Amino acid sequence: MQMEQLQKDMIAAMKAHDKERKDAISSVIQAVKKVAIDEGHRDDIGEDLVDRVILKELKSVKEQIDSCPDDRAELKAEYQFRYDVINEYAPKLLSAEEVEKILTEKFAEVIAGKNKGQIMKTVMPELKGKADGKVINEVVAKLCL
Repeated sequence: MQMEQLQKDMIAAMKAHDKERKDAISSVIQAVKKVAIDEGHRDDIGEDLVDRVILKELKSVKEQIDSCPDDRAELKAEYQFRYDVINEYAPKLLSAEEVEKILTEKFAEVIAGKNKGQIMKTVMPELKGKADGKVINEVVAKLCL
C-alpha cells in the first residue's frame, strides 16, 4: 500500500462526511508517519514500511476487539468497523501451504538441521510482512518433526 493512496482515501472520506472511516484511516497514517520518523525515513516512506505498520495496527485493533467486554457492544462495533477499514489496506498474507513451499525450496539446508530456533532466525527476515508469524511458526514446527 502506498502512503499517497491512504491520504487520498482519507480525503475522500472527509468529503463524504464519513467520520468513522476518516478516523480509522487517519490513525493508520499517523502510525506510519511516526514509525517513518523513528526509523529516519521521514521523506521517503516505502510501501514495505506502510504494509508493516498496517499489519501492526490490524493486530492491535484485533486485540482490542478480543479484549472488549461483551456488554460494551457499541465499543466492540466501533473496533470491528475500524478493523474492517484497516483490513481493506492490509497486504495479502501467504497461506500455510505457500509458506511451506517457500521454506522447502529456499531454506532446505537450514530445515535439514531440524533446529527450530535457527530456522526461524533465518526465515523471518525473508517472510516478515509477507506471512503471519504464527503461521510461519506452525509450518516450521511441522517441518522439524
